[in-house]
Amino acid sequence: MIKPLIAVSLASLLLLTGCAGKKKPAASQKPPEQVQTSAQPTTGTAARVRQRILKIASQEWDYFGRQTIQLDESGESIPHVGHWEDDGDPWSTRVNWYWRAVSKPGLDGFDCKEPWSAAFISWVMQQAGLSHSQFPGSDAHWNYIHYFVDGARDASTAFVSHPIREYSPKPGDLICATRGTHGFIPVYGEDPAAVLRGHAKLHCDIVVDKRGNSLATIGGNVRNSVSRTQLALGPNGLLKPSEQRPWFVVLENRLGP
Repeated sequence: MIKPLIAVSLASLLLLTGCAGKKKPAASQKPPEQVQTSAQPTTGTAARVRQRILKIASQEWDYFGRQTIQLDESGESIPHVGHWEDDGDPWSTRVNWYWRAVSKPGLDGFDCKEPWSAAFISWVMQQAGLSHSQFPGSDAHWNYIHYFVDGARDASTAFVSHPIREYSPKPGDLICATRGTHGFIPVYGEDPAAVLRGHAKLHCDIVVDKRGNSLATIGGNVRNSVSRTQLALGPNGLLKPSEQRPWFVVLENRLGP
């Protein structure tokens, strides 16, 4: 039995894009208190840190209304639309929490022209308890991807890089793509370091589930929200780059099984 699916086309979605006619409140907001989640950093094994990464990412997805993206051969659809960055409090302030993790406390969800996906990833890693040497938080994905690509054999890092043709992602990993150049798909066999030399605009998601040939990821600033993306893997469980997501590298999480 096929369940009915309500999908929002990207063309229609562009009409609903964040910042459309909305203005940032003139009154300054108080700095947010320390983030409190049930997954706050505590002492424990590396495997528990991995589980905290997954739990915190999922909590943020819940907080933003569980927006869902479906990627398949027909393109991209949004079966469920959640809360957006500039829907007002509490979501705009939540984005401010992410920005504070990368030392930009003056930004929040109303600053829609400022991509916050790297800030989101950095905040999740900080909340999970990773040190700067394990994961150097940044407002740009390029910086931490380069850190892992360049220092892949450094025992202090929490992640190690793999070309998408060589490694099948698993929960706790990061998968990263280029962005900003319509229609560009990196050469499948291209080395991640070569892609980094030619592209500064990037995006990463956290892998949160893997079942058979289906992968689920959570990322920030994905269609104006914290979204969960469902996608199909290719042969041998490898990522398939597409126009919507030109994947080029997997950052393997080395924190326990």
